[in-house]
Amino acid sequence: MKENRITRLMKQDKKFLLAYYMPEFPVPGATLPVLEALQENGADIIELGMPYSDPIGDGPVIQDAAHKAISHGVTVRRILDLVKQARNGEGCKKITTPILLMGYSNPLIAYGGDCFMADAVEAGVDGLLIPDLPPEESEDFLERARSFGLTVVYLISPVTPPDRIELIDCMSTDFSYCLAVNATTGTGKLDAAGMDEQIAEYLKRVRQHAKKKFVVGFG
Repeated sequence: MKENRITRLMKQDKKFLLAYYMPEFPVPGATLPVLEALQENGADIIELGMPYSDPIGDGPVIQDAAHKAISHGVTVRRILDLVKQARNGEGCKKITTPILLMGYSNPLIAYGGDCFMADAVEAGVDGLLIPDLPPEESEDFLERARSFGLTVVYLISPVTPPDRIELIDCMSTDFSYCLAVNATTGTGKLDAAGMDEQIAEYLKRVRQHAKKKFVVGFG
């Protein structure tokens, strides 16, 4: 099976920047210009949020963006259509940057697992990050995603024990996502006091127990 763009990127000996964006925020029609701007300004991977009406793992900033996106007509199908347009250069310069979809499992279940994965690959999606689907409960999902050539990314937090870091590293297809703080993402508030030392110690522990690459997200 042909390698996706994320897999090819991970083979490069470099650091990389992952940039998050909620489609059609702040206004309808914003997505394609934003994707072009992200690509033109150095994003190595574009993480597209899939809005959900009850984003339990997100703080008020991301929740507000998700609710606005939903009010602008954003659905899973709409996101896939936008990705396809971006890949084809319709409404923007052709987007060749790897695209990772991040969102909750319920909309994907409603869409239909295999149908979603087939449509995602056809649109030009490279990977999935589903925060409410832990590795212990997602072996079938992981197997199906891999059969479609999709990268699957799992989350590591500052309180994740070593044995679970090893499990997540093993199950993540190309890289893991390390949450920099053990808190709700998208709150817009970070206490920087002592953060450098805490994160350095945390990532040292991850490196001791993970073989694959990882990104660090600050939420």
